[in-house]
Amino acid sequence: MTAHSARLMPGSPAAASVMDVSPFTPSLVKAVFRDLTPMHVSRSAALAAASVTRTVLTEIMRAARKAAAEEARKKLLPRDLISAIDRNVELEVGGEWFRYSPTFKSLNGVVHDAEGVIVPSPRRSRSRRPSAVAGSHRFEAGVRKLLRSQGVTAVPAMVRDLDGIASAFLTDLARDAVMVVREGGVKRFGTVAPVMPGEPASPPLLTDSLRALSVRSGARRTVGRDDVMAATTIQLFGGDLRQRALAEARAATPQNRSAG
Repeated sequence: MTAHSARLMPGSPAAASVMDVSPFTPSLVKAVFRDLTPMHVSRSAALAAASVTRTVLTEIMRAARKAAAEEARKKLLPRDLISAIDRNVELEVGGEWFRYSPTFKSLNGVVHDAEGVIVPSPRRSRSRRPSAVAGSHRFEAGVRKLLRSQGVTAVPAMVRDLDGIASAFLTDLARDAVMVVREGGVKRFGTVAPVMPGEPASPPLLTDSLRALSVRSGARRTVGRDDVMAATTIQLFGGDLRQRALAEARAATPQNRSAG
């Protein structure tokens, strides 16, 4: 799938259906932040993070749906997820889940010792704070709602992978938003801009709106909407998906609530 074919036209039925669906609630988002920090998370920040996560998951589902349609299926399988990511590098998010999921283990290879013996994966210790992997079940209801909005279903293994990616991505997004607060602004931006043959080049990476996020203002103990927006520029590559995620997050959070 190319970045051009995935683009949502403003006012289109597909765009409207995405904007109308809010599968990840502010309370769920704030629970993820609480696993990482004691900082206060504003409602506008939670809404923005929920919107960005929704946008990312919707695009993954859309690309997987296209792969399934090529085999005349409406039920998504794990191999459709692999195909979707292979076709669009922008969709490779939530890396913690890729290292955990059985779907991707065979693709990541195995480690051998000096004698050529396979080294088993390290045991996952039980942490008092739930990790993105342990907390992925919290996203199942939202993922299923989003699947229905796309007119598809998925086998349990695929639902599990989508849950995990949503949890891992939102955890990474929250972690970067907290970093933005602590460092007083964003210090780095995602810099990969995938361009497919025959497709137009992506717009310049650091637009005025992105530069505005590089210096932070506001309370140092509160995660605000703009902190989440800045974190989005870190988590997503500089292509169409990032631009759409930022635009939809702004639409989901009224301007007069951007600071809180």
